[in-house]
Amino acid sequence: MYARALVFLLLSGWLLLAGLNPARAQTPTLPVPNQPALQTPPLPPATTKVDSLSRKVLRSASRKFIRLDTEAADRALLRRYRYQTTVSDSLAAFRTVRDVVQALQADAYLTASADGMRWSHDTLRVRLYVGEKFRWARLRNGNLGDGLLTRAGYRERFFTGKPFEPTEWAKLQQNILAEAENQGYPFATVRLDSLELRGADITGRVLLDRGRAVVFDSIQIVGKTKTKKRFLTKYLQIFPNQPYNQQRVDAVGRLLRQLPYLQVKAEPEVRFAQGRARVYLLLEDRPSNQFDAIVGVLPNSSPAPGQSKVQLTGDVTINLRNLSGGGKQIGLQWRKLDALSQLLDAHYVHPNFFGTPLELGGTFNLYKQSNSFLTLQPRVQVTYPTVRAGRISFFTERRSSRLLADSAGALRRLEKLPDNVDSEYTSYGLDYNWNSLDDLLFPRRGFLAAGQAAVGTKRISKNADLNDTLYNRVPLRSTQVTLGLRLERYYRIGRGGVLLTRLRGASLVNQRLFLNDMFRIGGLATLRGFNEYAFYANTYGVGTVEYRQFTGADSYVFVFADQAYLRRDLQNDKSRDTPTGLGAGLSFRTGAGLFQFVYSVGSSENQQMSLSNSKIHFGITSRF
Repeated sequence: MYARALVFLLLSGWLLLAGLNPARAQTPTLPVPNQPALQTPPLPPATTKVDSLSRKVLRSASRKFIRLDTEAADRALLRRYRYQTTVSDSLAAFRTVRDVVQALQADAYLTASADGMRWSHDTLRVRLYVGEKFRWARLRNGNLGDGLLTRAGYRERFFTGKPFEPTEWAKLQQNILAEAENQGYPFATVRLDSLELRGADITGRVLLDRGRAVVFDSIQIVGKTKTKKRFLTKYLQIFPNQPYNQQRVDAVGRLLRQLPYLQVKAEPEVRFAQGRARVYLLLEDRPSNQFDAIVGVLPNSSPAPGQSKVQLTGDVTINLRNLSGGGKQIGLQWRKLDALSQLLDAHYVHPNFFGTPLELGGTFNLYKQSNSFLTLQPRVQVTYPTVRAGRISFFTERRSSRLLADSAGALRRLEKLPDNVDSEYTSYGLDYNWNSLDDLLFPRRGFLAAGQAAVGTKRISKNADLNDTLYNRVPLRSTQVTLGLRLERYYRIGRGGVLLTRLRGASLVNQRLFLNDMFRIGGLATLRGFNEYAFYANTYGVGTVEYRQFTGADSYVFVFADQAYLRRDLQNDKSRDTPTGLGAGLSFRTGAGLFQFVYSVGSSENQQMSLSNSKIHFGITSRF
């Protein structure tokens, strides 16, 4: 009876104090009754010092042993709690006993206590009282709406006839407070009311003291930036006079770090006054507009008469970001892959489309493969940047590929379909992107995940220069599926060291594939150590391990290894390959921009790993 009354008084007193403490959005944690006293138990008898003993003998002699004495009925229960019976010193022995008692109390044995401690030479003997296991008779809803309790994870069956575990009760409190914080009550508190104790059964009601309602006032930008407050208000979805939402405030820092043209100088601050909350953003502009010019020097494996044994490739990129401070972006990239092949990419991003949080974007891709074929690929997408779940995009894409007229003469002489055909593929899909990188341009830690899935109809057009009978038994209309995945993880190692692990892959699923349908792999952007677009595959995966040693904010040296798996399923060419790329490089800031140098070698079924096949890329990225 004494123990039960003590539990009731301690529980009631704590719940009353918790209810009277209006701390801002802070869940009171349930104290553990009958916790062992914090004073140190009596010290064991002093041992005689022997200077001649070795350190090993001294450590052995200083070890202490713990013996827990409890009632016979509780010994089986105590064996579930694994604890050390041999520790290094008396303080560790005391901590071990305290941990055992707290573990029992966390498992609903609220009256568990260490009633007596005494030393017997090098052994601490403890009289441990376990007591009864308390449980919920019933936890009723006090003044909370059923919807709020349900969102907080409350189910009546979880608190009826179940053990009274302080951690579970604290978790429910925290969930209720989180819901209240997101509905405009950041100073809410939760308490247990009408507490009754019958034997080991606890009955009560959960009550929420909401406190004063708070609405957003505005966001304030502190720092030198041309970014408009109107754009950030819509991007962060923090609108004046809307109920305060802690979830949106917590997401501010992560959302801002996804903008490459802004540098977050400090975590956002919130100030409350007269029922209104103002969010302060400490920002500065960072150079983000980009101009790249990279020149590649590659060996020409099969030079024609009069051609050089080496060939030059080029890559020019222009990106303009945050136009007029409204977050708009426009970009253009041109690449010369070899003497006859070229690539052109263009994109445009328009945030806050028609005043909504939606982001409208468009891309255009043109690829010309020597004198074989030309592929055009426009795409339109609508993106919704969510507060917690990342960026979700819905898109439609049209991919058309046609044979070039230069090959018409050769096509007339063919007796079977060539590897490239005229085709169109219209698809609709979903794109997802989530990242927690600490810096978008030069990350040191964090995780990035991106996935894409699309499905559509592929149509094969008959070419006038080909014999019509060659299309017999070829499905001119079929369903095609495209899948893509990218995962990246950055780890800090020591001082200035960063380890990057990355996995990229994609797959194209169709009953009849042609060469100009496939993904193009190889080169500086995908698989280093090989020529640009050296491989064609309908399924591929590339794993990367890269170590970077930073010598400055944006300067580093690095070594890397790329391992790929490639699969090509053509009608007359079903092949597999596992190419490997190794290399090193450096990147550092100069007066003209960011200079990068990469040296790499690769090995595959058709290429040996040798210095004669090495690849060198260097160039300057200018940001302004």
